[in-house]
Amino acid sequence: MHCLTRSDIEKMEKVPRLKLVNALPGFKSANLLGTVNGNGVENLAVFSSVIHIGSNPPLLGFMLRPTTVPRHTYDNIRDNDGWYTVNHIHREIFERAHQTSGNYRADLSEFEQCGLASWYSDTCPAPYVREARIRIGMKMVEEHLVLANETRLIVGSVEEVWIPDSPDGEEYSLDLEQAGTVAISGVDGYHETRRIDRLGYVRVDDTLKRPGL
Repeated sequence: MHCLTRSDIEKMEKVPRLKLVNALPGFKSANLLGTVNGNGVENLAVFSSVIHIGSNPPLLGFMLRPTTVPRHTYDNIRDNDGWYTVNHIHREIFERAHQTSGNYRADLSEFEQCGLASWYSDTCPAPYVREARIRIGMKMVEEHLVLANETRLIVGSVEEVWIPDSPDGEEYSLDLEQAGTVAISGVDGYHETRRIDRLGYVRVDDTLKRPGL
C-alpha cells in the first residue's frame, strides 16, 4: 500500500487522474438520463452520480459538470419545464448505454445513434428508455452551484416510477439484481452485483435481525 498526496494527484495526466478520482467513492449507480430539447430532439446521457436526497418528499439528485461548455442534458431540462427521466442501466444494454457518453452534436439523438428506443408516459414529457426495466420520471426543483469546482447539484422530485412486478409478490419491493441493474466504477467499469445479505431496519434496542426472522 502506498499514499498519493493531493499534489501527486494534481500532477497526473488527465485520463489516469479521471479514472482514479472517479473510482474513489467505490461502486456508483449506473443510469441514463433522458431529455428532449425545444426542437423535439431527444438526448440521452450516462450518469454515475445519481444519489438519494430524501424519501419524504421523494427526491433524487445528480451532479452536473461545469456549464462552461454546452451541457445538453442541463439545457434540455431547463427548456422542458424541469422534466427529465432516470433509467437504470442493466446488463443487456450497458454497452449501448456507455456509447451515450460520446460528445454528440445537439441536433443528433443519442437514442438513435446508440441503438436505444425512447418511450413516453402520459404524465412525463421527457423520454424514457424503452429497454430500461426501472424508469423514473423526474422534475427539477433546485440546483446548487459547488463553488470549489463550478459543478452543480441538480435536485429533482420523483414524479412517477415504473418498476417490474415483484417476483415475491411484495407490491413495493424493488429487486435490483432481478432487474439486472449494474454498477459503475471509475468512468468506464461496469459491474454486476450479488447481494451478501439483507438486514433489518435498525432500532438500537433490538439485536441484529434479518428480514423474516
